[in-house]
Amino acid sequence: MAKINPYIHFNGNAEEAFTFYKSVFGGEFAMISRFKDMATLDNAISEKEADKIMYIALPIGKHNILMGSDTPEFMGKHNERETRSKISISAETKEEADKLFDGLSAGGEIEMPIEDSPWGSYFGMLRDQYGIEWMIDFDAKYANQIEK
Repeated sequence: MAKINPYIHFNGNAEEAFTFYKSVFGGEFAMISRFKDMATLDNAISEKEADKIMYIALPIGKHNILMGSDTPEFMGKHNERETRSKISISAETKEEADKLFDGLSAGGEIEMPIEDSPWGSYFGMLRDQYGIEWMIDFDAKYANQIEK
């Protein structure tokens, strides 16, 4: 089955954001590339942009990768308050759901506190300190179906 791995863009703070995500999810970066690593004579990178992240990957669990990059200024800025797609996480336990929700919401905004939902799962929504929107869910009926 194909896997879905979120790729998110930042306005120059991708490294800071991914360091934060690493503190929440654990693990090590699989790859970090900076714009200066890709500079050629035909494609000179400004000194201001050189250390920004061209690509970063953080494996989460055994089968998922959170990826991202900074957007060069010449391509414009992202509106960090726009409606973005949410990244949905299905936790393996209620405790894991709480840990991820608490970690990701630090410095951010809770849109819906994590609690038992009317549809039967343990669910919450938030916007982290970088403007990325997350949904955290634990459903005991499906927990044993999550790939480990």
